[in-house]
Amino acid sequence: MKMNTSLPSSSLFSSSFSARLSSSTALRYFSAIAAVSIAALVSRALTPFAGDRTVYILLFPAVAFSTWYCGIGPSIAATALGLLAATYGFTPPLHPFRILSPADWIPALLFLFSAVAVMAMGETRRRHNEKLRLKQGALEARVLERTTDLATANQSLRELSARLLQLQDDERRHIARELHDSVGQMLAALTMNLSAVRLDVDRLTKTAHALEDSEGLVQEMSAEVRTISHLLHPPLLDEAGLLSALRWYVEGFAARSNIQVDLDLPDAYKRLPRESETAIFRVVQECLTNIHRHSGSSVATIRLRQRDHLVMVEIEDKGKGIPPEKREQLAAAGPAGVGIRGMRERLRQLGGRLEINSNESGTVVTVRLPIPEPSQADATTTADTPSPAAA
Repeated sequence: MKMNTSLPSSSLFSSSFSARLSSSTALRYFSAIAAVSIAALVSRALTPFAGDRTVYILLFPAVAFSTWYCGIGPSIAATALGLLAATYGFTPPLHPFRILSPADWIPALLFLFSAVAVMAMGETRRRHNEKLRLKQGALEARVLERTTDLATANQSLRELSARLLQLQDDERRHIARELHDSVGQMLAALTMNLSAVRLDVDRLTKTAHALEDSEGLVQEMSAEVRTISHLLHPPLLDEAGLLSALRWYVEGFAARSNIQVDLDLPDAYKRLPRESETAIFRVVQECLTNIHRHSGSSVATIRLRQRDHLVMVEIEDKGKGIPPEKREQLAAAGPAGVGIRGMRERLRQLGGRLEINSNESGTVVTVRLPIPEPSQADATTTADTPSPAAA
């Protein structure tokens, strides 16, 4: 819910003027006396035309000004000075010690009572405003404290997300290597033993079918382990680079899902840092999985373009698109799926961004990822690429 915090220009001027007067006691007394003096001078000038009773009419706004802006002390001084000026300053000729008549006392008393009433209302308003100012200061301090805590929590959450993604990639790489080095070798040895036993099929006729089934199961298990290992972290991604890994994954995906995938890759491609290539591969992997599960599209297109300082990847399908309520959540940065949050967090950690455009004709996911400086990219690629001896 948004609150309208705009104030009229007159209120801003009033607050600013009050703040300047509150900063100096001498300025408040000077402003009150000046207001009464100006009113007295104007009344003296108008006395020949309007009579001497206009002085109270002109002095009352000056007293109200002193009460409203200057405080109780300056307003009392302004009232006293106004009474002196009205009583002894405007009856020609001047008689400083003359005795006032009842006709003079009545307007003077009315003026005094009105001034006291205005001072009472002004003092009440001033105390009320002081309470409001103190409460506003306390509220602003609490808001600032909560804002600081929220910013700290968000920063900690971002750091934790980045660390979790890094640990996830490292764990996948570790599991893939362990499967390849340990389980793969044992399965190969078991296959050779079963093949040797199969040579004696004439003497082991009764067990031939069981051996064949076992050998088939071993082959299927080996292929499944190899597939899981490659899906967790494709060796081609580290050894041959992003383009080779994408070609391998797209071929396998098309064969498994019966979705025709058009892969549009550039002829001239420079290797990116390991984190960038891993992020792009995971985004493509997640998008193709979503196309197979949700879109109902029979075709998909992947385009990769590399410029001087930017890599752009587009994954497009011709399916039924994202539902309207889901699109509204994505457009409003609302709660998205785990896959979308993971893609966006990966790219955000690398300075990139993810855009999703969808309608009834299909969905286009666009990835924009900045390319690091050449020296940094070469150093990272060299460090991440295993040497022939290590392979």
